[in-house]
Amino acid sequence: METNITFKTRKPSPQLSDFVESFWMLENTAPQQKEIVVLPDGRFDIIFSYSEEESFRAILRGLDTEPGQHAIPAKQVMFAISFKLLAIEYLLNFKVAAVLNGAQILPDNFWDITKEDLADFDSLCDKVVARMLPLIKPDIDSRKKNLFDLIYTSNGALSVKELSEKVFWSSRQINRYFNEQFGISLKAFCNILRFRASLNHIKEGRLFPEQGFTDQTHFIKEVKKFSGVVPKELSKNSNGRFILLSALPKE
Repeated sequence: METNITFKTRKPSPQLSDFVESFWMLENTAPQQKEIVVLPDGRFDIIFSYSEEESFRAILRGLDTEPGQHAIPAKQVMFAISFKLLAIEYLLNFKVAAVLNGAQILPDNFWDITKEDLADFDSLCDKVVARMLPLIKPDIDSRKKNLFDLIYTSNGALSVKELSEKVFWSSRQINRYFNEQFGISLKAFCNILRFRASLNHIKEGRLFPEQGFTDQTHFIKEVKKFSGVVPKELSKNSNGRFILLSALPKE
């Protein structure tokens, strides 16, 4: 990432791997804000942040289905937990359908995290893990567990019909569940995951479909839908504005 933007990340412990994708911290050390484009990535986040201009706060960020123009304030520090969808029902019990492409402010004392906690990334990861582990609900519906395992391991490449048949759950019921819980259909979510998986290829300059796209035309159309630009422009990532692409490790 750019010199003025630092980024740290950590994977969850095995006990949380069905619910949490990663912990990450981002800091803009520059004296001016950084204009960015946020790309859909199939995650929802709880974010703790502060800057010179903004006081410490916690927010819940819902799923994104389209690219969004944002800015990282000068001297901002941001810590986030990026969740998988199963966490909504079996860890947090939040309703995120209402914050699709948006966010809501959480209570000031949420999980007893303070501004001072953001000074130590690893210690803060340990603190939120200790907070989350007791929240995990028992008796997870095996159909949902299997469904999400298939969705994530395939990077959204399996069709709704294939997923339905493999987990013995009707497509209609699955889509009702997705729309009620997350605000989008299963197919829409899978398309986002497939786009996200293609970012690794695009970052390396491989501008052709490798992730279950029908053909080159379909690939370009989907990339433009979720990023606002064609693959070639996305791969250039001018000024590091596509923050998700910038944060990807090199293959």
